[in-house]
Amino acid sequence: MTQVTELIHPDQQRLQQLDGFSVEINAARERADIILHRPPYNVIAMTARDQLRAVIEALDADERVRVIVLRSQGEHFSSGGDIKGFLEASPEHVSQLAWNVAAPARCSKPVIAANRGYCFGVGFELSLACDFRIATETTQYALPEQKLGQIPGSGGSARLQKMVGIGRTKDIVMRSRRISGKEAYEWGIAVECVADAELEAATDALVDELRSFSPLAQRTAKKLLNDTEDAPLSIAIELEGHCYSRLRSSDDFREGVEAFHGKRKPAFRGS
Repeated sequence: MTQVTELIHPDQQRLQQLDGFSVEINAARERADIILHRPPYNVIAMTARDQLRAVIEALDADERVRVIVLRSQGEHFSSGGDIKGFLEASPEHVSQLAWNVAAPARCSKPVIAANRGYCFGVGFELSLACDFRIATETTQYALPEQKLGQIPGSGGSARLQKMVGIGRTKDIVMRSRRISGKEAYEWGIAVECVADAELEAATDALVDELRSFSPLAQRTAKKLLNDTEDAPLSIAIELEGHCYSRLRSSDDFREGVEAFHGKRKPAFRGS
């Protein structure tokens, strides 16, 4: 395992003395894990939001990494943010919160959130910014800011509305209602809902599945889907066509076609 000290980022100081989380890189499996560990509830401090963004940006640029996993130690993913920190933070700092939390969405590589137990507030918002969420039977998702006289401030309600519609989002946000992992799976928020003891195995399986595809095609698909989420259908189809055309000249596409006809497993190189 490689530790965070080997990561490189323009703002290298951000990567020093990580606040409430750690990073592990398994180069053999092309995987990086960001692990929340501030027991018992893995509260995410204000400084950690800046650091999480910097770490994800560094991992995005790290050639050893194909897939990033955001997970936690203990029985809860995160009960949310440091509430006192909101009162102490400057308006300028608060205005950056959504940008920091959106780092998984901006990352060109697949990002998986492995959720169990409490997944509240910014913990839920970070997970919503990831590409895939795996929940367990113990998972509870919530955006409880109404109880503090506030609203979600890091993209939570906006992303949720895109996924489940305005009615269900109002039900969750305006009532500070908790939804179970099973409900999240049924509503399309989570891609899987497994027994709590199976979360690690399900995460491992998804990592290996994602690694089996062309990294170039995967990056292209993620960017295309993100860029066209709000686009009219005609524009989305046009952009999809341009991306498809560019990939047709790639080495990975040629390898994929040759492997298909040769009835063998493709060896993608990302070019």
